[in-house]
Amino acid sequence: MNETSTATGRFEFKAEIKQLLDILVHSLYTSREIFLRELISNASDALDKLRFQLNKGGDIYEKELPLEIHIDFDKNRKTLTIKDTGIGMTKDEVISNIGTIAKSGTSEFLKLLKENNTSANNIIGKFGVGFYSVFMVAKEAIIKSRSYLPEAKAVEWKSDGLGEYEIKEIDEKIPRGTAIEIFLKDDAAEFCERYKLEQTIKKHSSFISFPIYLEKEKINTISAIWREPKSSITKEQYNEFYKFLSYDNEDPLFVIHKSVDAPIQFNSLLFIPKKSSEFFWFDRENYGLDLYVRRVLIQHKNKDLLPEYMSFVKGVVDSEDLPLNISRETLQENVIFTKISQNITSQVLNFLQETAKSSLTDYTNFWNEHGRIFKLGYTDFTNNEKYLELIRFNSSFNSNKEDVTSLAEYVSRMKTGQKEIYYLTGSSREGIELDPHLELFKDKELEVLYLYDPIDEIILSSLRKYKEYEFKSVESIQPSTLEKFESRTDKAEFEKLTGDDKKHFSSLLTKMKKILGDKVEDVKESQRLKSSASCLVSKDEGFSSAMSKILKMTNKQVEPQKKILEINPDHKLIRNLLQLFKTNSNDEFIVNVTEQLFESALLLEGSLDDPHTLVNRLNKMLEQSSDWYLQVKGKD
Repeated sequence: MNETSTATGRFEFKAEIKQLLDILVHSLYTSREIFLRELISNASDALDKLRFQLNKGGDIYEKELPLEIHIDFDKNRKTLTIKDTGIGMTKDEVISNIGTIAKSGTSEFLKLLKENNTSANNIIGKFGVGFYSVFMVAKEAIIKSRSYLPEAKAVEWKSDGLGEYEIKEIDEKIPRGTAIEIFLKDDAAEFCERYKLEQTIKKHSSFISFPIYLEKEKINTISAIWREPKSSITKEQYNEFYKFLSYDNEDPLFVIHKSVDAPIQFNSLLFIPKKSSEFFWFDRENYGLDLYVRRVLIQHKNKDLLPEYMSFVKGVVDSEDLPLNISRETLQENVIFTKISQNITSQVLNFLQETAKSSLTDYTNFWNEHGRIFKLGYTDFTNNEKYLELIRFNSSFNSNKEDVTSLAEYVSRMKTGQKEIYYLTGSSREGIELDPHLELFKDKELEVLYLYDPIDEIILSSLRKYKEYEFKSVESIQPSTLEKFESRTDKAEFEKLTGDDKKHFSSLLTKMKKILGDKVEDVKESQRLKSSASCLVSKDEGFSSAMSKILKMTNKQVEPQKKILEINPDHKLIRNLLQLFKTNSNDEFIVNVTEQLFESALLLEGSLDDPHTLVNRLNKMLEQSSDWYLQVKGKD
């Protein structure tokens, strides 16, 4: 170990080790409780090695001794003791195992630590310093160990972590295994409190495969069922584990349990809750899977194992191939971790695809609860095809707002010659179905997706197409492109305009354009309206009215779009207006109706900034109409 020996059996650490110990003790370590995880992991490893020797057969000291870990504390003495009945160590093995810190490139590591200003959080478990984390809380540590070898002698190691240690063989008769007695620093007295020890053990070491006893009470009572064959686990066990993990009162909606052996070995147990925990995007950072390495918790709520759009998934992942104490920073760059993440993401997507095929009810329940978060997956270009098969929308085909349809179902119902998937954005089904832009599509019996969530149009605009079919907003469709589709055979309410009326109607449109001035690009006869008097349409395929509104709400700089006001010549109001125009083209009523039609169209698409003028004008028109009505009733 490159140590300096004295006649008294006292040894001095190498200078580099002193420096590293100093960093451990004096750095601002945010989670000192990790030392307990390290010592329990070491104990578990020792028990694993002893079990291997038992399976091999042969002579083993105290062969009948149960494989256990015991943790005791003494508040008066401020001591904490961790014992195991594992393989134990000889004097040479203590020197080798506790001394690996000096054999692992410590000098190079310290240089890296300084250059990158790395926190001490990242060094525990690296370069053999797992045991030495004890000196974050210990003013002295004493190891007593008895090897499984029948003829071995017990050995004692003692140090204050400041630069020297003692090691010697002892005649004291002790059980097989290793006991570490820790004399706690004054500021670490909390580790003499039962609640703190129990909390720490349950947080980091609940699923160690050997019993852990705290003051004779078994602490790890929940087994690591993710490592068991699915065939041996009951639904009740899954439900119990889910509730233990998530603190949810209800059973999970779905359970996804996988064991992967090649090319990387890991186990995963994932749950999809019945109910979404999302509340207006509150507490969005409270998600992630628990990452274990050989049953030892490495990171609680790891956010990189699954993409954010699957943040509703709860569960654990246990790897055999990751280093036991890999740091968070290294995790993100680790090739094994990346492959595990990709595999788990595929597991969830494949499971959802299978569920969507096998049970429409179950998948609809999932979508109604978690669809709002799952929609965020439109940026997952790697899994774009799977994502497209899984998203759902309400549509004009559905009989109510609760029903949803897939893009595949939409395509299966498309009319011959249809090359686009149509959508329309609105705050509700009722609102969308009153949108004038939808009238032509109803007349042609063309299905339209109804988008209620502000992000829906962003999603479709980003995805651009499903298979060979492009997504198109109803607002951007030119009526001429739909002429190939047959209309309903409903009889028109009005006779077609005569040649003379057509000329007057054209003049009326010119008059309306003059009234509105720069507020509109133009005023034109509508080919799309069937029951509404007017609507606003873009002159090209710019942003839809809903998208413009979203961008405006997010303070994006969007140039105001001048739109075309389309007028329906077969609407009763417009026919009456035409008759008035023929009588007196300068009548004030024409001005009022024109402005009212324009502002009503703005209001429908959510673009009217100030409704006061519209309301005042409407009230005056109602007042006038009430007078006319009374006059007519008086004549009757």
